[in-house]
Amino acid sequence: MRVYFSLFCILAASAFGAYLHMRLNIGGTITKLGWVLSLLEHVVSCPPYKHKIRFSLLLLFGVLHGASVGPCIKSTIDIDSSILITAFLGTAVIFFCFSAVAMLARRREYIYLGGLLSSGFSLLTWLKNSDQFASATVEIQMYLGLLLFVGCIVVNTQEIIEKAHCGDMDYAVHSLILYIGFVRVFLQILSIMWNTSADRIRRNNEET
Repeated sequence: MRVYFSLFCILAASAFGAYLHMRLNIGGTITKLGWVLSLLEHVVSCPPYKHKIRFSLLLLFGVLHGASVGPCIKSTIDIDSSILITAFLGTAVIFFCFSAVAMLARRREYIYLGGLLSSGFSLLTWLKNSDQFASATVEIQMYLGLLLFVGCIVVNTQEIIEKAHCGDMDYAVHSLILYIGFVRVFLQILSIMWNTSADRIRRNNEET
């Protein structure tokens, strides 16, 4: 329960950070450096028993990461604000459904998919860096990336459950892992919808 409460708090902090960017235009190199440093401080330097400090670092990470993602969100709103709402709701449904699948499945049933996901990410990296297939496979790359990130939600959820069975109750790190998975899926869906909407607008302009 602590894991998902912490996840909700990080998401709220991230949304606040994105809002700050849209109001004050603060997202950029400094916020990116800030969330990296806060993440390192949280994971490496701060001991597990300092719960309040670790939770504060989690919220700081969420705000700075949200501000860093803010430019992407702002460009989406400039095209069509409904894309943002649809992408978030779609991500929430996907996250809930696949987290439930991981929780209800047999213990460690999907953990071994990690190797397959690693191979999939290697293929995705190769497609992105290949000049021969770059232009022809952009859409395939986006949907393959979405599929892989969804798979990571299942694997990460089962890994967290397994760690809890083994006595690792570090809810702060576990919620951070789930947050990263949630944001990856959200940004991937946002990218797909943004490209689809941009293509539609471009075709309409060409027709007129």
